Amino acid sequence: MQDHVSLLATIARQAMLDRGLAPDFSPAAEKQLASINAPADVRGDVRDLRNLSWCSIDNDDSRDLDQLTVGEDLGGGNVRLLVAVADVDALVKARTAIDDHARQNTTSVYTAAKIFPMLPEKLSTNLTSLNENQDRIAMVVEMTVDSTGNVTRGDVYRSRVRNRAQLAYDSVGMWLQGSAPPPEKVAQIPGLAENLKLQDRTADRMRELRQQNGALDLETIEARPVFSDGKLVDLRQDGRNNAKNLIEDLMIGANGVTARFLAANGLPGLRRVVRSPERWDRIEKIASDLGERLPPEPDARALEAFLRRRRKADPDRFPDLSLTIVKAMGAGEYVMERPGDKPIGHFGLAVRDYTHSTAPNRRFPDLLTHRLLKAALDKTKSPYRDDELSSLAQHCTEAEDAANKVERQVRKSAAAYLLSDRIGERFDGIVTGASEKGTWVRIYHPVAEGKVVHGQAGLDIGDKTRVKLIGVNIEAGFIDFARSKS
Repeated sequence: MQDHVSLLATIARQAMLDRGLAPDFSPAAEKQLASINAPADVRGDVRDLRNLSWCSIDNDDSRDLDQLTVGEDLGGGNVRLLVAVADVDALVKARTAIDDHARQNTTSVYTAAKIFPMLPEKLSTNLTSLNENQDRIAMVVEMTVDSTGNVTRGDVYRSRVRNRAQLAYDSVGMWLQGSAPPPEKVAQIPGLAENLKLQDRTADRMRELRQQNGALDLETIEARPVFSDGKLVDLRQDGRNNAKNLIEDLMIGANGVTARFLAANGLPGLRRVVRSPERWDRIEKIASDLGERLPPEPDARALEAFLRRRRKADPDRFPDLSLTIVKAMGAGEYVMERPGDKPIGHFGLAVRDYTHSTAPNRRFPDLLTHRLLKAALDKTKSPYRDDELSSLAQHCTEAEDAANKVERQVRKSAAAYLLSDRIGERFDGIVTGASEKGTWVRIYHPVAEGKVVHGQAGLDIGDKTRVKLIGVNIEAGFIDFARSKS
């Protein structure tokens, strides 16, 4: 009998094909890959920062390391933060076969049983990855942060770097929160503990300032399938912690510096934007049902203040509320912005200037942005025409949506398998989607989302309801519920 990992991998592969994504690299890409046998080493204006206490923090099982961080206390409340990002373009040039594959998929697709990397693993987990104790060429984003959390200065340049410690979110997060001793590598490397605490304090200030400006402090639930000897045994929730917040805050800062650097040098950019919420009326109604009042027009500061009060009042249900707000806000998208254009901005992050530039091993927009940065550094024209950038922005938005749907389908297939012997049982849930296409409910144990096929009338995003499981289709990832009164 096919084990659960193989079954879900087969489902994932077909889902990739169905969504217009390429699960395999072309023969031309494989031929190009065979000619690349060493990390990039470049001449010219490249600084040497290998002596700094660089480290990476990522998931326990991550092998495609995109960024390193380090901090320096400048005194007077000012801190210099450096983010080193893998220089993938040094080995993967535009319009080559490997780049064509990356351009088609635009992202690595992480499914429950199989990863479909945007770049061949020989590159993404080795030659272009910022691996521990390896010298690498990187694009470095430098920013000075003052005592209020404001980025007062930014710069971008190329450099040689060396990862001193590959660290993991969970162990670093528990240590930073005071619930565990420092990870062994942190304890062994002189000064690394102090440097990470400096980064953590600075990231906290940056986040607090964004939240004062209306950045939304959301906490959604993501369920990760757990396997044992090839058998699916559970869906486990991955929570947030200080280490994840630290990296997120530093990446937001670095992406802002990058966007402004391109504009200052007269180059267009591929901005990541989230427009004002599509369903602010629904968000108003959700707040009203909880005894709160929001203004009639989208207001990020008012929404963030409401979210803070709800997190404090009902922390256990806050992830449900967060998911409801995320669904009502609508999806992010990529757009091309020229210097001088009025920025659309990112409503959820409360930032005006934002791009994606810190994960070029796994996202094509970041690789594209690095090529624009090099044009700025070399004082040359953009490697992409404006109309080409606009077309790529739309394609990246659509392909990212397709990748998300593949990941979601495989998660649903995993959930459908876990629920396959529980037909007829009743569950408490929350409405996560309501439109002409249908009504969806997420149940809590196990964390799974399904469609309400009977009794959906009157349900809307954020409503609490009780449902009965009436059917599953593992291959299609379908979970069907009927509304239940008991």
